Amino acid sequence: MKISVPDLSLVLLIGASGCGKSTFARRHFKPTEVLSSDFCRGLVADNENDQSATPEAFDVLYYIARKRLAAARLTVIDATNVKADDRKSLIELAREHHVLAVAIVFDLPANVCQERNRLRTDRVFGAHVIRQQTDNLRRSLRTLKREGFHHVLILSSTEEVDQVEIERVPLWTDRRSDPGPFDIIGDVHGCLDELVNLLGTLGYEVTDSPQAVNAKHPEARKAIFLGDLVDRGPNSPAVLRLVMSMVEQGNALCLPGNHDVKLLRKLRGRDVRITHGLAETLEQLEVESEEFKQKIAAFIDSLVSHYVLDGGRLVVAHAGLKADLQGRASARVREFAMYGETTGETDEYGLPVRYNWAADYRGKAMVVYGHTPVIEPQWLNRTICIDTGCVFGGSLTALRYPEKELVHVPARKMYYAPARPLNPEDTSSPVATDRPYNDVLDIEDVLGKRIITTRLSHAITIREENATAAIEVMTRFAVDPHWLIYLPPTMAPPETSKRPDYLEYPEEVFRYFRNEGVPTVVCEEKHMGSRAVIVLCRDEEAARKHFGIRSEGIGVIYTRTGRRFFNERAYETEVLLRVKLALDRSGWWDEFATSWICLDAEIMPWSSKAQDLLKHQYAPTGTAAKESLAAALRVLAEEAARNGGGGHLVKKFEERYGSIDQYIEAYGRYCWTVRDVNDLKIALFHLLATQGKVHRNQNHLWHLEKLSQLCGADKGLLHSTAFKTVNVTDPESEQSGIQWWLERTGKGSEGMVVKPLDWVVRGRKGIVQPALKCRGREYLRIIYGPEYTLPEHMDRLRERGVGLKRSLASREFALGLEALHRFTEGEPLYRVHECVFGVLAMESEPVDPRL
Repeated sequence: MKISVPDLSLVLLIGASGCGKSTFARRHFKPTEVLSSDFCRGLVADNENDQSATPEAFDVLYYIARKRLAAARLTVIDATNVKADDRKSLIELAREHHVLAVAIVFDLPANVCQERNRLRTDRVFGAHVIRQQTDNLRRSLRTLKREGFHHVLILSSTEEVDQVEIERVPLWTDRRSDPGPFDIIGDVHGCLDELVNLLGTLGYEVTDSPQAVNAKHPEARKAIFLGDLVDRGPNSPAVLRLVMSMVEQGNALCLPGNHDVKLLRKLRGRDVRITHGLAETLEQLEVESEEFKQKIAAFIDSLVSHYVLDGGRLVVAHAGLKADLQGRASARVREFAMYGETTGETDEYGLPVRYNWAADYRGKAMVVYGHTPVIEPQWLNRTICIDTGCVFGGSLTALRYPEKELVHVPARKMYYAPARPLNPEDTSSPVATDRPYNDVLDIEDVLGKRIITTRLSHAITIREENATAAIEVMTRFAVDPHWLIYLPPTMAPPETSKRPDYLEYPEEVFRYFRNEGVPTVVCEEKHMGSRAVIVLCRDEEAARKHFGIRSEGIGVIYTRTGRRFFNERAYETEVLLRVKLALDRSGWWDEFATSWICLDAEIMPWSSKAQDLLKHQYAPTGTAAKESLAAALRVLAEEAARNGGGGHLVKKFEERYGSIDQYIEAYGRYCWTVRDVNDLKIALFHLLATQGKVHRNQNHLWHLEKLSQLCGADKGLLHSTAFKTVNVTDPESEQSGIQWWLERTGKGSEGMVVKPLDWVVRGRKGIVQPALKCRGREYLRIIYGPEYTLPEHMDRLRERGVGLKRSLASREFALGLEALHRFTEGEPLYRVHECVFGVLAMESEPVDPRL
């Protein structure tokens, strides 16, 4: 005997003690799928037969069952369950999680159960208990269906129990095994001409002969109709005939819309209100045969509320579906899939006010739906509505999956006047295109410990205490979160040099990459400025479309912690317009087929951003040191003149005084007066991303050369980054790289940044460091103090470790690139922010800031 059990269901084994429920469960289900009341008694009381522990045991059982059902896992309850009251709470549990309830009843003779219990030494109770349980069971047999069980199987003998074979079957909504490709079509509403036009545009071969009407794609693509095939439009019967044929031939799937279900009720003789275009459909059906009408009714009645497709990556439903309802079965699921969720209120047009479930959607699956007409389909949190009001004079839209390409055909005319205006120029209309990323960062998305999966590395953990610090920055200081699509990673130095006069030297940098199997590196000039990310759009319309920014300019410049780089908006706007003009002159908008761009840069001078640091730290340190050491030298000189000794102290303090001069000279190189934009220099070194693309597959030479071309369009503001390519396996090439560094640092340069030729490289233990900085001897005075070169200080500093810094740099690098990929791939903003916020949180890691 074969029993079909839905893959996602709550299965109750019902029967008296000794009927074989536990043996049956072990034979047909995984041990982890079975929740036994006896086992739960043992958990709470160390004795499976302690009946006094039953309430606590069922608390445990219900808790685990809830967790399993919430995770969409089949769950089997092994308990007597012979009373309706015992089953009631379990039926409610199934309803709570929108799963089907299945009853497998063991209606065995009482004497069989008594004999089995007599042979069990661990359980002692009288025969009257079995008789009572058997009586309770048989009184329930006729009411099981009414209690809420979708499937009831009654086994009346041990032979029947032994012959059972369990067959697990997917729910009708479960088409995860179907990967597509699909063409998902919005609400048709009887617009036959537009549907045929759209199918042709999508590549379907439409046949319309007296013998058959059908549409088939030569590449075996499958159409998915989101429902509302009928009402309002000019030819609902022909639309139904075409779609029904496509479904019958296996060329399409179809979902029920609320208009379709209303027509079904009317065809079945139910009393319905003839409104919202149903009158037109009924009039068109008058000339059709009764047989065709019955076929229509049977077709609509057979339609499933929604489908989960392509391994769970795609969900389609007429009105959309929240994550916790996907792939489940209940009246509530069907209701939401067809009507959405309303607030109970009506708007000025008498239409229900709908709850914007998509704004709160956090599911992993892409949800494509219709039902509520929009002027323009826009992605919001992996959801998209593609009902573009064809019957109201808009267009009929399809989404090609997995390509995520939208295809539209315009309506031939307005067939039906909408209750709510669809004209985008009509400002009185409440119908408007939502911002594509209006789901501003929710604190619940980032609170507490989090684990982020990236495509470059294993899962990255964000600690709770670090997340708390990042919340402070994000909520109080950051730019509009819609702009925050990337934060750059920190950068680690090399191992400490063994040379007596150097803390950092290129030899260690080149050795690291050579050991990681990276033969070619690019040495880039390290600018003494402040790191900046430039996000710039071609115009305000592009800012609205891609970033959800309205009337706030065409871009932003922010620091590596997400704060606005320039305090004055007018100053920022002037810089952005200069960069945009350079992009216009270079033809990059067309070359990269983009309307926005993200650049990684350094803005100089350092003093333009670090005025407070200079005024309150570096300059006071230099001034105070000079004055104090000068005074100390005068005293020592006078003492030496009087007593003829102390020469070694004088020499030592003269060295210290000289180091102060070098310190002041070091930070002074990176400061100059900035009166206007013309006094700035913006050094570009990464073309991070453009529309639909992260440029990680291009090597660093490509980035530097392309950006050098852009800099040529505004040599006053934009500054090319000097670079040198080094083969670390060739001693002569390596020496030329060292010499290049020595020459540049000798002229006051901060140093160099050394990167693998390719942007992303995997080495012996994972991702190779994306960059190592090698700073000049004099520049490090600013970092470690004026006297760091004195032997006693150098000896101490050589003990520094760089392991934590490198780990931090690798994790931030992976998170930054993941954020860009998610943004360019159209992921919801909260998913982008998950990574951006992770970078910001990691800045609170306990790592030496001088590294």
